[in-house]
Amino acid sequence: MTRAAPGIDTVLEVEDVTKSFGGIPVLKGISLALDRGTVTALAGENGAGKSTLMKIIAGQYEPDAGHARVSGQELPFGDIIAAQKLGVAIVPQELTAIPDMKVYENLAVGREISRGGLLDRRALRRRAREQLATFGIDIDPDLPMRKLPVGLQQIVEIVKNVDRGAAVLLLDEPTSAIAEREREHLYDLVHRLRDRGVAMIYTTHKMEEIHAIADRVVVLRDGVLTADSPIGETTEQSIVTAMVGRELTSVFPARPSPADDTVLSLRDWQVAGASEPVDLDVRRGEILGLAGLMGAGRTELLESIFGLRTIDGGSLTINGRTITRPTPHRMIREGVALVPEDRKGSGLLLDLPISTNGALPNIDRMSTTGFVRPGRIRALVGDAMARVRLKSAGLHQPVGALSGGNQQKVVLGRWLTDTVDLLLLDEPTRGVDVGARSEIYRIIAELADQGMAVIMASSDMPEVMGLAHRTLVMQQGAVRGELGREVLDSEDAQEIIFRLATGLETNTALETNNAHS
Repeated sequence: MTRAAPGIDTVLEVEDVTKSFGGIPVLKGISLALDRGTVTALAGENGAGKSTLMKIIAGQYEPDAGHARVSGQELPFGDIIAAQKLGVAIVPQELTAIPDMKVYENLAVGREISRGGLLDRRALRRRAREQLATFGIDIDPDLPMRKLPVGLQQIVEIVKNVDRGAAVLLLDEPTSAIAEREREHLYDLVHRLRDRGVAMIYTTHKMEEIHAIADRVVVLRDGVLTADSPIGETTEQSIVTAMVGRELTSVFPARPSPADDTVLSLRDWQVAGASEPVDLDVRRGEILGLAGLMGAGRTELLESIFGLRTIDGGSLTINGRTITRPTPHRMIREGVALVPEDRKGSGLLLDLPISTNGALPNIDRMSTTGFVRPGRIRALVGDAMARVRLKSAGLHQPVGALSGGNQQKVVLGRWLTDTVDLLLLDEPTRGVDVGARSEIYRIIAELADQGMAVIMASSDMPEVMGLAHRTLVMQQGAVRGELGREVLDSEDAQEIIFRLATGLETNTALETNNAHS
């Protein structure tokens, strides 16, 4: 793969960079050049080497070989301070903001203003307002960072780096955990930075995002640069093919036909804090989607079913048995499994091996008189991970060393060490690349085909439209509409979901389906 040659406006040049970890090649001779005032989307499956390349450029890692120059000056690898002095800044997925400090204090770290040996807080606040106003951002400088949504925290981090002279800005999955309305603020800031001449690398898994903000697309696959072209000369299919090495003829698999028997019924189910009670039924083999905006109550509903969240009333029936006060222990015994939204914080022990993580939900099945049976663990966890087609070096491998897609497979697969009748999925493909998404969709469809009832909460509208048999749209903890396949397959499905999710539409399920069938 040839790369674009450096031009007169080139600010960053990377030449033949290689990097291995534990003898395993991660980057294999990567070369690229960034021009001032451009946005380069860096795409690739998890494990392709994107984050490693970004960290090398930012001075966090030292490569095995290769060179880089910033504005013609050699970039000393493995030296974060030297990279910053040359104008290279990175905003990682895991933000480095100090949550208990105020916005103006975060902006001032390392650049404090003192008077008489004390911090001049009035001057710091004034400077913070000026910094934010330069980019059209209206945030109270006195707010603690933890009070800001994640998207605005990211924007503060970006402003801090650019105000300190960043000429090359590296943004690692900046929209992976932010609400839709916050993305527009971020896109606006990216466009402003481009107009100011900042060169940016922007990693993302989202095709619509690439076309919304990028001037150029660079694709990595297995540590090799497989595509480098202007956005106007590429298509979504060509990007996907460059990422996965094959064409994905259909991202979403065929949906199995649900059975007639009901696995879960909720009646007058009042989650604490929800505006209205919820009624729903899920049949065996059915995939029920939950759509809505951030804060719509989807996570709260799933957690209440699993027994993790307080309810104020209502009844829950699972396989014909009524449970008035569910607890996680009881629901696991009833064949209910939950795959949480935050797989790293709530779903996995990253430093422990796949075998240990896989055994956690059903450790009693792998123990005798209180003693764990390693052979039983290997057998049950090994079979479960094979069912989800986990790619790993073996059950001994730490989960933290796996790609995001394979981590998600561990969270999902570990429930398969016992019988599952109801699978609760909260954002099942968040932070997962397009190739792994396709695999996870097929696994979900296969599990449904084997008789599981599935409830899937997702903020990705194409996901709930493409995979679910029907979708409930939620707002403020209440169901605002129920959409069957005739609506989900229609051209205006996304608009209908959005109008229901924002309260602009209040049609009942019957009215919504009849109006658009």
